[in-house]
Amino acid sequence: MATTPTRAPAVTTDGDSVRLPPASRSSANPQTPLRMGTARGRWVLLTTVLGSGLAMLDATVVHVALRQIGTDLDAGFAGLQWTVNAYTLTLASLILLGGSLGDRYGRRRVFVVGVVWFGVASLLCGLAPNIETLVVARALQGVGGALLTPGSLAIISASFRGQDRAAAIGAWSGLGGLAGAIGPFVGGWLVEWSWRAVFLVNLPVAVLIVAVASRHVPESRDESAAGRLDLTGTILTVVGLGALTFGLTAAGEEGFDTTTIAGVLVGLFALTGFVVVQARSRHPLVPLALFRVRQFSAANAVTLLVYGALGALFLLLTFQLQVVAGFTPLLAGVAMLPVTVIMVLFSSRAGALAQRIGPRLPMTVGPLIAALGVLWMARIDAGASYIVDVLLPVAVLGAGLAVMVAPLTAAVLSAAPDRLAGVASGVNNAVARAAGLLAVAVIPVMVGLSGDAYTSPADFAGGFSKATTLIAALFVGGAVLAAVFMRGPIEPDDGPRIRVEKLTHCGVAGPQIHPPAEAASGRPSQGPLAQT
Repeated sequence: MATTPTRAPAVTTDGDSVRLPPASRSSANPQTPLRMGTARGRWVLLTTVLGSGLAMLDATVVHVALRQIGTDLDAGFAGLQWTVNAYTLTLASLILLGGSLGDRYGRRRVFVVGVVWFGVASLLCGLAPNIETLVVARALQGVGGALLTPGSLAIISASFRGQDRAAAIGAWSGLGGLAGAIGPFVGGWLVEWSWRAVFLVNLPVAVLIVAVASRHVPESRDESAAGRLDLTGTILTVVGLGALTFGLTAAGEEGFDTTTIAGVLVGLFALTGFVVVQARSRHPLVPLALFRVRQFSAANAVTLLVYGALGALFLLLTFQLQVVAGFTPLLAGVAMLPVTVIMVLFSSRAGALAQRIGPRLPMTVGPLIAALGVLWMARIDAGASYIVDVLLPVAVLGAGLAVMVAPLTAAVLSAAPDRLAGVASGVNNAVARAAGLLAVAVIPVMVGLSGDAYTSPADFAGGFSKATTLIAALFVGGAVLAAVFMRGPIEPDDGPRIRVEKLTHCGVAGPQIHPPAEAASGRPSQGPLAQT
Protein backbone atom coordinates (compact mmCIF):
# COMPACT_ATOMS: atom_id res chain seq x y z
CA MET A 1 0.00 0.00 0.00
CA ALA A 2 1.49 3.32 -0.97
CA THR A 3 2.09 5.88 1.73
CA THR A 4 2.51 9.63 1.61
CA PRO A 5 5.70 10.97 3.19
CA THR A 6 5.26 13.29 6.13
CA ARG A 7 7.50 16.00 7.52
CA ALA A 8 10.50 14.69 9.40
CA PRO A 9 10.23 15.47 13.08
CA ALA A 10 12.57 17.91 14.74
CA VAL A 11 14.72 16.13 17.29
CA THR A 12 16.25 18.01 20.19
CA THR A 13 19.37 16.81 21.98
CA ASP A 14 21.29 18.75 24.64
CA GLY A 15 19.61 21.94 23.56
CA ASP A 16 20.26 21.54 19.82
CA SER A 17 17.48 21.00 17.30
CA VAL A 18 18.07 19.29 13.96
CA ARG A 19 15.93 17.64 11.30
CA LEU A 20 16.27 13.91 10.80
CA PRO A 21 14.37 11.35 8.72
CA PRO A 22 11.45 9.89 10.68
CA ALA A 23 13.23 6.56 11.04
CA SER A 24 16.16 8.27 12.76
CA ARG A 25 16.11 9.71 16.22
CA SER A 26 18.21 11.83 18.59
CA SER A 27 21.21 10.75 20.63
CA ALA A 28 24.29 12.32 22.20
CA ASN A 29 25.20 13.36 18.69
CA PRO A 30 21.80 14.12 17.10
CA GLN A 31 23.06 12.90 13.73
CA THR A 32 24.07 9.53 15.16
CA PRO A 33 21.14 7.46 16.53
CA LEU A 34 21.93 5.04 19.32
CA ARG A 35 23.29 1.55 18.72
CA MET A 36 22.73 -1.59 20.73
CA GLY A 37 25.76 -2.64 22.76
CA THR A 38 27.03 0.89 23.34
CA ALA A 39 27.25 2.51 26.75
CA ARG A 40 24.66 5.16 25.82
CA GLY A 41 22.32 2.52 24.49
CA ARG A 42 22.58 0.51 27.71
CA TRP A 43 21.83 3.61 29.79
CA VAL A 44 18.69 4.30 27.77
CA LEU A 45 17.54 0.68 28.15
CA LEU A 46 18.19 0.80 31.90
CA THR A 47 16.19 3.99 32.27
CA THR A 48 13.19 2.81 30.29
CA VAL A 49 13.08 -0.64 31.91
CA LEU A 50 13.23 0.85 35.41
CA GLY A 51 10.54 3.39 34.50
CA SER A 52 8.09 0.91 33.06
CA GLY A 53 8.93 -1.46 35.93
CA LEU A 54 7.84 1.14 38.49
CA ALA A 55 4.34 1.38 37.05
CA MET A 56 4.05 -2.35 36.33
CA LEU A 57 5.07 -3.55 39.79
CA ASP A 58 2.86 -1.10 41.65
CA ALA A 59 -0.09 -2.40 39.63
CA THR A 60 0.52 -5.95 40.93
CA VAL A 61 2.65 -6.05 44.09
CA VAL A 62 0.24 -3.82 46.04
CA HIS A 63 -2.28 -6.68 45.98
CA VAL A 64 -0.04 -8.62 48.37
CA ALA A 65 -0.06 -5.73 50.85
CA LEU A 66 -3.83 -5.17 50.94
CA ARG A 67 -4.57 -7.37 53.94
CA GLN A 68 -1.93 -5.62 56.03
CA ILE A 69 -3.10 -2.22 54.81
CA GLY A 70 -6.68 -3.01 55.81
CA THR A 71 -5.68 -4.20 59.27
CA ASP A 72 -3.33 -1.29 59.95
CA LEU A 73 -5.64 1.44 58.67
CA ASP A 74 -8.87 -0.19 59.89
CA ALA A 75 -10.29 -0.18 56.36
CA GLY A 76 -13.28 -2.04 54.96
CA PHE A 77 -13.11 -4.10 51.81
CA ALA A 78 -14.44 -1.18 49.73
CA GLY A 79 -11.48 0.92 50.86
CA LEU A 80 -9.11 -1.83 49.72
CA GLN A 81 -10.91 -2.05 46.38
CA TRP A 82 -10.34 1.68 45.95
CA THR A 83 -6.66 1.26 46.86
CA VAL A 84 -6.40 -0.83 43.71
CA ASN A 85 -8.92 1.02 41.57
CA ALA A 86 -7.81 4.60 42.25
CA TYR A 87 -4.49 3.79 40.61
CA THR A 88 -6.07 1.90 37.73
CA LEU A 89 -8.67 4.63 37.16
CA THR A 90 -6.24 7.47 36.52
CA LEU A 91 -3.80 5.22 34.65
CA ALA A 92 -6.46 3.87 32.28
CA SER A 93 -8.05 7.28 31.73
CA LEU A 94 -4.87 9.25 31.09
CA ILE A 95 -2.50 6.80 29.39
CA LEU A 96 -3.43 7.91 25.84
CA LEU A 97 -3.10 11.56 26.82
CA GLY A 98 0.31 10.78 28.34
CA GLY A 99 1.57 9.43 25.03
CA SER A 100 0.31 12.49 23.15
CA LEU A 101 1.96 14.86 25.63
CA GLY A 102 5.28 13.10 25.13
CA ASP A 103 5.03 13.41 21.35
CA ARG A 104 4.27 17.11 21.58
CA TYR A 105 6.42 18.39 24.45
CA GLY A 106 9.31 15.94 24.50
CA ARG A 107 9.26 12.25 25.35
CA ARG A 108 12.11 12.46 27.84
CA ARG A 109 10.63 15.53 29.51
CA VAL A 110 7.19 13.98 30.02
CA PHE A 111 8.76 10.67 31.06
CA VAL A 112 10.86 12.39 33.73
CA VAL A 113 7.88 14.42 34.94
CA GLY A 114 5.95 11.16 35.24
CA VAL A 115 8.74 9.50 37.25
CA VAL A 116 9.01 12.47 39.63
CA TRP A 117 5.23 12.60 40.00
CA PHE A 118 5.14 8.86 40.65
CA GLY A 119 7.88 9.14 43.26
CA VAL A 120 6.18 11.96 45.17
CA ALA A 121 2.86 10.08 45.10
CA SER A 122 4.65 6.96 46.37
CA LEU A 123 5.96 8.96 49.31
CA LEU A 124 2.42 10.10 50.09
CA CYS A 125 1.25 6.46 49.91
CA GLY A 126 3.97 5.33 52.29
CA LEU A 127 3.12 8.05 54.82
CA ALA A 128 -0.69 7.78 54.53
CA PRO A 129 -2.31 7.96 57.99
CA ASN A 130 -5.67 6.58 56.83
CA ILE A 131 -7.27 4.76 53.93
CA GLU A 132 -8.75 7.95 52.43
CA THR A 133 -5.31 9.54 52.09
CA LEU A 134 -3.91 6.34 50.64
CA VAL A 135 -6.64 6.20 47.98
CA VAL A 136 -5.97 9.81 46.91
CA ALA A 137 -2.22 9.14 46.78
CA ARG A 138 -2.81 6.02 44.69
CA ALA A 139 -4.84 8.07 42.22
CA LEU A 140 -1.91 10.48 41.96
CA GLN A 141 0.39 7.50 41.39
CA GLY A 142 -1.76 6.51 38.44
CA VAL A 143 -1.31 9.97 36.91
CA GLY A 144 2.46 9.53 37.10
CA GLY A 145 2.15 6.05 35.63
CA ALA A 146 0.12 7.39 32.70
CA LEU A 147 2.88 9.90 31.92
CA LEU A 148 5.81 7.51 32.14
CA THR A 149 4.36 4.23 30.78
CA PRO A 150 3.91 5.18 27.10
CA GLY A 151 7.10 7.24 27.21
CA SER A 152 9.36 4.33 28.12
CA LEU A 153 8.88 2.52 24.82
CA ALA A 154 8.51 5.71 22.78
CA ILE A 155 11.96 6.80 23.96
CA ILE A 156 13.48 3.55 22.69
CA SER A 157 11.80 3.71 19.30
CA ALA A 158 12.78 7.38 18.96
CA SER A 159 16.41 6.95 20.08
CA PHE A 160 17.82 3.81 18.44
CA ARG A 161 18.81 3.54 14.82
CA GLY A 162 16.55 1.54 12.54
CA GLN A 163 18.74 -1.57 12.42
CA ASP A 164 18.87 -1.83 16.21
CA ARG A 165 15.36 -0.71 17.10
CA ALA A 166 13.69 -4.13 17.07
CA ALA A 167 16.50 -5.60 19.20
CA ALA A 168 16.22 -2.71 21.66
CA ILE A 169 12.45 -3.18 21.96
CA GLY A 170 12.94 -6.92 22.46
CA ALA A 171 15.53 -6.28 25.19
CA TRP A 172 13.18 -3.79 26.87
CA SER A 173 10.36 -6.34 26.80
CA GLY A 174 12.52 -9.21 28.06
CA LEU A 175 14.07 -7.18 30.88
CA GLY A 176 10.59 -5.99 31.81
CA GLY A 177 9.54 -9.63 32.11
CA LEU A 178 12.53 -10.25 34.37
CA ALA A 179 11.48 -7.30 36.55
CA GLY A 180 8.00 -8.82 36.72
CA ALA A 181 9.50 -12.10 37.91
CA ILE A 182 11.63 -10.46 40.61
CA GLY A 183 8.87 -8.13 41.80
CA PRO A 184 6.77 -10.67 43.75
CA PHE A 185 9.81 -11.77 45.77
CA VAL A 186 10.75 -8.20 46.64
CA GLY A 187 7.15 -7.15 47.25
CA GLY A 188 6.34 -10.12 49.48
CA TRP A 189 9.51 -9.62 51.51
CA LEU A 190 8.82 -5.90 51.96
CA VAL A 191 5.24 -6.53 53.07
CA GLU A 192 6.42 -8.90 55.79
CA TRP A 193 8.50 -6.01 57.10
CA SER A 194 5.99 -3.19 56.48
CA TRP A 195 3.37 -2.51 53.83
CA ARG A 196 4.61 1.08 53.65
CA ALA A 197 7.93 -0.14 52.32
CA VAL A 198 6.18 -1.32 49.12
CA PHE A 199 5.64 2.34 48.26
CA LEU A 200 8.72 3.92 49.82
CA VAL A 201 11.08 1.63 47.90
CA ASN A 202 10.01 3.51 44.76
CA LEU A 203 11.79 6.67 45.92
CA PRO A 204 15.44 5.66 45.39
CA VAL A 205 14.49 4.00 42.09
CA ALA A 206 12.79 7.20 40.92
CA VAL A 207 15.85 9.27 41.88
CA LEU A 208 18.10 6.90 39.92
CA ILE A 209 15.84 7.05 36.84
CA VAL A 210 15.75 10.87 36.83
CA ALA A 211 19.53 11.12 37.26
CA VAL A 212 20.28 8.70 34.42
CA ALA A 213 17.58 10.09 32.11
CA SER A 214 18.77 13.66 32.56
CA ARG A 215 22.33 12.71 31.67
CA HIS A 216 22.04 9.91 29.11
CA VAL A 217 18.59 9.84 27.47
CA PRO A 218 18.19 11.95 24.31
CA GLU A 219 15.18 14.19 23.88
CA SER A 220 12.80 13.71 20.96
CA ARG A 221 9.39 14.93 19.89
CA ASP A 222 7.06 14.67 16.92
CA GLU A 223 6.67 18.08 15.31
CA SER A 224 4.07 16.69 12.93
CA ALA A 225 1.68 16.23 15.87
CA ALA A 226 -1.03 18.75 15.10
CA GLY A 227 -4.30 19.94 16.54
CA ARG A 228 -5.49 20.44 20.10
CA LEU A 229 -5.22 17.86 22.84
CA ASP A 230 -8.54 16.16 23.50
CA LEU A 231 -8.92 17.38 27.09
CA THR A 232 -12.71 17.15 26.97
CA GLY A 233 -12.55 13.48 26.05
CA THR A 234 -9.99 12.86 28.80
CA ILE A 235 -12.14 14.56 31.46
CA LEU A 236 -15.22 12.62 30.38
CA THR A 237 -13.25 9.37 30.61
CA VAL A 238 -12.08 10.12 34.15
CA VAL A 239 -15.56 11.19 35.28
CA GLY A 240 -17.28 8.28 33.53
CA LEU A 241 -15.04 5.51 34.80
CA GLY A 242 -14.73 7.14 38.23
CA ALA A 243 -18.46 7.60 38.80
CA LEU A 244 -19.28 4.14 37.47
CA THR A 245 -16.65 2.54 39.69
CA PHE A 246 -17.86 4.53 42.70
CA GLY A 247 -21.45 3.45 42.20
CA LEU A 248 -20.59 -0.22 41.73
CA THR A 249 -18.11 -0.33 44.63
CA ALA A 250 -20.43 1.52 47.01
CA ALA A 251 -23.20 -0.93 46.15
CA GLY A 252 -21.20 -3.62 47.93
CA GLU A 253 -21.44 -1.67 51.19
CA GLU A 254 -24.72 0.22 50.91
CA GLY A 255 -26.70 -1.67 48.29
CA PHE A 256 -28.17 0.02 45.25
CA ASP A 257 -29.59 3.11 46.95
CA THR A 258 -30.06 6.60 45.50
CA THR A 259 -26.37 7.49 45.79
CA THR A 260 -25.02 4.37 44.14
CA ILE A 261 -27.59 4.46 41.35
CA ALA A 262 -26.77 8.13 40.74
CA GLY A 263 -23.08 7.25 40.50
CA VAL A 264 -23.76 4.56 37.93
CA LEU A 265 -26.01 6.86 35.87
CA VAL A 266 -23.49 9.72 35.94
CA GLY A 267 -20.78 7.32 34.82
CA LEU A 268 -22.85 5.97 31.94
CA PHE A 269 -23.87 9.49 30.89
CA ALA A 270 -20.24 10.70 30.90
CA LEU A 271 -19.03 7.68 28.91
CA THR A 272 -21.81 8.25 26.39
CA GLY A 273 -20.70 11.86 26.16
CA PHE A 274 -17.16 10.65 25.55
CA VAL A 275 -18.30 8.64 22.53
CA VAL A 276 -20.20 11.66 21.17
CA VAL A 277 -17.18 13.94 21.63
CA GLN A 278 -14.87 11.43 19.94
CA ALA A 279 -17.24 11.16 16.97
CA ARG A 280 -17.28 14.94 16.48
CA SER A 281 -13.68 15.79 17.35
CA ARG A 282 -11.22 16.64 14.57
CA HIS A 283 -8.40 15.24 16.70
CA PRO A 284 -10.02 12.54 18.86
CA LEU A 285 -8.25 10.75 21.68
CA VAL A 286 -9.75 7.51 20.32
CA PRO A 287 -10.50 7.46 16.57
CA LEU A 288 -13.86 5.67 16.51
CA ALA A 289 -13.25 4.61 12.92
CA LEU A 290 -10.95 1.93 14.35
CA PHE A 291 -13.96 0.16 15.82
CA ARG A 292 -15.55 -0.17 12.40
CA VAL A 293 -12.88 -2.78 11.70
CA ARG A 294 -14.39 -6.07 12.83
CA GLN A 295 -11.11 -7.60 14.01
CA PHE A 296 -10.20 -4.55 16.09
CA SER A 297 -13.59 -4.46 17.82
CA ALA A 298 -13.54 -8.22 18.43
CA ALA A 299 -10.01 -8.16 19.84
CA ASN A 300 -10.91 -5.37 22.25
CA ALA A 301 -14.08 -7.17 23.32
CA VAL A 302 -11.96 -10.23 24.13
CA THR A 303 -9.55 -7.94 25.98
CA LEU A 304 -12.40 -6.50 28.04
CA LEU A 305 -13.52 -9.92 29.29
CA VAL A 306 -10.12 -11.54 29.75
CA TYR A 307 -8.39 -8.65 31.52
CA GLY A 308 -11.48 -8.04 33.61
CA ALA A 309 -11.18 -11.65 34.77
CA LEU A 310 -7.48 -11.18 35.53
CA GLY A 311 -8.04 -7.98 37.50
CA ALA A 312 -10.57 -9.61 39.81
CA LEU A 313 -8.55 -12.83 40.12
CA PHE A 314 -5.31 -11.14 41.18
CA LEU A 315 -7.15 -9.14 43.84
CA LEU A 316 -9.09 -12.03 45.34
CA LEU A 317 -6.43 -14.75 45.05
CA THR A 318 -3.90 -12.90 47.20
CA PHE A 319 -6.54 -12.51 49.91
CA GLN A 320 -7.55 -16.17 49.64
CA LEU A 321 -3.97 -17.33 50.02
CA GLN A 322 -3.32 -15.18 53.10
CA VAL A 323 -6.71 -15.12 54.84
CA VAL A 324 -7.92 -18.67 54.14
CA ALA A 325 -4.86 -20.76 53.29
CA GLY A 326 -2.63 -19.02 55.83
CA PHE A 327 0.23 -18.23 53.44
CA THR A 328 2.77 -15.57 54.35
CA PRO A 329 2.82 -12.40 52.23
CA LEU A 330 6.05 -13.59 50.58
CA LEU A 331 4.59 -16.96 49.58
CA ALA A 332 1.35 -15.32 48.44
CA GLY A 333 3.36 -12.83 46.40
CA VAL A 334 5.33 -15.48 44.53
CA ALA A 335 2.25 -17.63 43.93
CA MET A 336 1.61 -15.83 40.65
CA LEU A 337 5.26 -16.09 39.59
CA PRO A 338 4.63 -19.07 37.26
CA VAL A 339 2.35 -16.84 35.15
CA THR A 340 5.17 -14.38 34.52
CA VAL A 341 7.77 -17.08 33.87
CA ILE A 342 5.60 -19.06 31.46
CA MET A 343 4.58 -15.95 29.52
CA VAL A 344 8.17 -14.74 29.22
CA LEU A 345 9.32 -18.16 27.98
CA PHE A 346 6.52 -19.06 25.59
CA SER A 347 4.57 -15.99 24.46
CA SER A 348 6.97 -15.25 21.62
CA ARG A 349 6.41 -18.78 20.28
CA ALA A 350 2.66 -18.27 20.47
CA GLY A 351 3.13 -15.03 18.54
CA ALA A 352 5.10 -16.87 15.86
CA LEU A 353 2.38 -19.52 15.60
CA ALA A 354 -0.35 -16.89 15.31
CA GLN A 355 1.66 -15.17 12.61
CA ARG A 356 1.32 -18.37 10.55
CA ILE A 357 -2.19 -19.58 11.36
CA GLY A 358 -3.97 -16.39 12.41
CA PRO A 359 -5.20 -15.25 15.85
CA ARG A 360 -8.56 -17.04 16.01
CA LEU A 361 -7.42 -20.44 17.31
CA PRO A 362 -4.92 -19.17 19.93
CA MET A 363 -7.36 -16.54 21.16
CA THR A 364 -10.03 -19.23 21.53
CA VAL A 365 -7.92 -21.97 23.13
CA GLY A 366 -5.93 -19.68 25.43
CA PRO A 367 -8.87 -18.32 27.48
CA LEU A 368 -10.36 -21.83 27.79
CA ILE A 369 -7.09 -23.13 29.27
CA ALA A 370 -7.01 -20.14 31.63
CA ALA A 371 -10.60 -20.87 32.71
CA LEU A 372 -9.60 -24.41 33.68
CA GLY A 373 -6.80 -23.04 35.83
CA VAL A 374 -9.19 -20.65 37.59
CA LEU A 375 -11.74 -23.39 38.33
CA TRP A 376 -8.93 -25.52 39.75
CA MET A 377 -8.08 -22.65 42.15
CA ALA A 378 -11.47 -23.10 43.82
CA ARG A 379 -9.81 -25.98 45.70
CA ILE A 380 -7.68 -23.54 47.70
CA ASP A 381 -8.74 -23.73 51.35
CA ALA A 382 -7.25 -23.93 54.83
CA GLY A 383 -5.51 -27.21 54.04
CA ALA A 384 -4.34 -26.23 50.55
CA SER A 385 -1.18 -27.77 49.16
CA TYR A 386 1.07 -25.21 47.50
CA ILE A 387 2.12 -27.59 44.72
CA VAL A 388 -1.24 -29.20 43.86
CA ASP A 389 -3.74 -26.46 44.71
CA VAL A 390 -1.74 -23.31 43.89
CA LEU A 391 1.33 -23.90 41.73
CA LEU A 392 -0.27 -26.25 39.20
CA PRO A 393 -3.49 -24.25 38.56
CA VAL A 394 -1.51 -21.02 38.37
CA ALA A 395 0.76 -22.68 35.80
CA VAL A 396 -2.31 -23.70 33.79
CA LEU A 397 -3.51 -20.09 33.94
CA GLY A 398 -0.10 -18.92 32.74
CA ALA A 399 -0.16 -21.38 29.86
CA GLY A 400 -3.54 -20.07 28.73
CA LEU A 401 -2.34 -16.48 28.85
CA ALA A 402 0.87 -17.34 27.01
CA VAL A 403 -1.17 -18.87 24.19
CA MET A 404 -3.47 -15.84 23.97
CA VAL A 405 -1.68 -12.56 24.75
CA ALA A 406 0.78 -12.25 21.86
CA PRO A 407 -1.85 -13.18 19.23
CA LEU A 408 -4.22 -10.67 20.83
CA THR A 409 -1.63 -7.91 20.53
CA ALA A 410 -0.88 -8.93 16.96
CA ALA A 411 -4.57 -8.91 16.05
CA VAL A 412 -5.00 -5.37 17.41
CA LEU A 413 -1.98 -4.06 15.53
CA SER A 414 -2.77 -5.78 12.25
CA ALA A 415 -6.34 -4.44 12.31
CA ALA A 416 -5.19 -0.82 12.42
CA PRO A 417 -3.74 1.20 9.53
CA ASP A 418 -0.05 2.02 9.80
CA ARG A 419 -0.57 5.59 10.96
CA LEU A 420 -2.87 4.48 13.80
CA ALA A 421 -0.98 1.38 14.96
CA GLY A 422 0.43 3.14 18.03
CA VAL A 423 -2.87 4.60 19.17
CA ALA A 424 -4.63 1.27 18.48
CA SER A 425 -2.24 -0.46 20.86
CA GLY A 426 -2.77 2.31 23.42
CA VAL A 427 -6.54 1.91 23.16
CA ASN A 428 -6.20 -1.82 23.74
CA ASN A 429 -4.06 -1.21 26.83
CA ALA A 430 -6.59 1.30 28.17
CA VAL A 431 -9.45 -1.16 27.55
CA ALA A 432 -7.57 -3.83 29.51
CA ARG A 433 -7.00 -1.55 32.49
CA ALA A 434 -10.57 -0.24 32.45
CA ALA A 435 -11.76 -3.86 32.40
CA GLY A 436 -9.76 -4.64 35.51
CA LEU A 437 -11.09 -1.47 37.14
CA LEU A 438 -14.72 -2.44 36.61
CA ALA A 439 -14.24 -6.13 37.47
CA VAL A 440 -12.59 -5.28 40.80
CA ALA A 441 -15.61 -3.08 41.56
CA VAL A 442 -18.30 -5.52 40.39
CA ILE A 443 -17.27 -9.11 41.12
CA PRO A 444 -16.72 -8.74 44.90
CA VAL A 445 -20.17 -7.15 45.12
CA MET A 446 -21.72 -10.03 43.19
CA VAL A 447 -20.22 -12.68 45.50
CA GLY A 448 -20.97 -10.86 48.75
CA LEU A 449 -17.47 -9.72 49.72
CA SER A 450 -17.73 -6.41 51.55
CA GLY A 451 -17.09 -4.79 54.90
CA ASP A 452 -14.68 -6.84 57.00
CA ALA A 453 -15.20 -10.09 55.08
CA TYR A 454 -11.47 -10.20 54.38
CA THR A 455 -10.83 -10.78 58.08
CA SER A 456 -13.05 -13.89 58.25
CA PRO A 457 -11.66 -17.05 56.58
CA ALA A 458 -15.10 -18.67 56.36
CA ASP A 459 -16.80 -15.64 54.78
CA PHE A 460 -14.01 -14.98 52.34
CA ALA A 461 -13.69 -18.62 51.27
CA GLY A 462 -17.36 -18.72 50.32
CA GLY A 463 -17.10 -15.56 48.26
CA PHE A 464 -13.90 -16.69 46.56
CA SER A 465 -15.44 -19.98 45.49
CA LYS A 466 -18.32 -18.13 43.80
CA ALA A 467 -15.89 -15.63 42.27
CA THR A 468 -13.83 -18.34 40.56
CA THR A 469 -16.97 -19.43 38.69
CA LEU A 470 -17.67 -15.87 37.51
CA ILE A 471 -14.04 -15.29 36.55
CA ALA A 472 -13.89 -18.56 34.61
CA ALA A 473 -17.12 -17.53 32.84
CA LEU A 474 -15.44 -14.30 31.70
CA PHE A 475 -12.57 -16.30 30.22
CA VAL A 476 -15.01 -18.61 28.45
CA GLY A 477 -16.90 -15.58 27.15
CA GLY A 478 -13.66 -14.23 25.70
CA ALA A 479 -13.02 -17.57 23.99
CA VAL A 480 -16.52 -17.58 22.46
CA LEU A 481 -16.11 -14.03 21.13
CA ALA A 482 -12.77 -14.94 19.57
CA ALA A 483 -14.18 -18.10 17.97
CA VAL A 484 -17.18 -16.29 16.50
CA PHE A 485 -15.80 -12.90 15.46
CA MET A 486 -12.05 -13.19 14.87
CA ARG A 487 -11.28 -13.66 11.21
CA GLY A 488 -8.36 -13.13 8.89
CA PRO A 489 -4.58 -13.42 9.20
CA ILE A 490 -2.26 -11.44 11.47
CA GLU A 491 -0.60 -9.88 8.44
CA PRO A 492 -2.87 -7.78 6.19
CA ASP A 493 -2.66 -7.73 2.42
CA ASP A 494 -0.15 -4.87 2.41
CA GLY A 495 2.35 -6.83 4.53
CA PRO A 496 3.22 -7.14 8.20
CA ARG A 497 3.13 -4.09 10.43
CA ILE A 498 5.00 -5.63 13.34
CA ARG A 499 6.68 -8.94 13.88
CA VAL A 500 5.07 -9.72 17.20
CA GLU A 501 6.92 -12.99 17.65
CA LYS A 502 10.16 -11.01 17.93
CA LEU A 503 9.02 -9.57 21.26
CA THR A 504 8.78 -11.21 24.66
CA HIS A 505 5.30 -10.62 26.02
CA CYS A 506 4.32 -10.43 29.66
CA GLY A 507 1.01 -8.61 29.52
CA VAL A 508 -0.31 -9.46 32.99
CA ALA A 509 -1.40 -6.02 34.17
CA GLY A 510 -2.24 -4.95 30.62
CA PRO A 511 -1.12 -5.54 27.05
CA GLN A 512 2.15 -3.88 26.18
CA ILE A 513 1.98 -0.54 24.41
CA HIS A 514 3.84 -1.17 21.18
CA PRO A 515 5.17 1.31 18.68
CA PRO A 516 3.99 0.72 15.11
CA ALA A 517 5.87 -1.76 13.00
CA GLU A 518 7.73 1.07 11.29
CA ALA A 519 9.39 1.93 14.60
CA ALA A 520 10.29 -1.67 15.27
CA SER A 521 11.59 -2.33 11.79
CA GLY A 522 13.24 0.99 11.06
CA ARG A 523 10.80 2.10 8.38
CA PRO A 524 9.38 5.64 8.60
CA SER A 525 6.39 6.25 10.80
CA GLN A 526 3.36 7.85 9.23
CA GLY A 527 1.79 10.70 11.09
CA PRO A 528 1.32 12.17 14.53
CA LEU A 529 -0.33 9.22 16.20
CA ALA A 530 2.31 6.72 15.25
CA GLN A 531 4.23 6.95 18.50
CA THR A 532 1.36 7.41 20.95
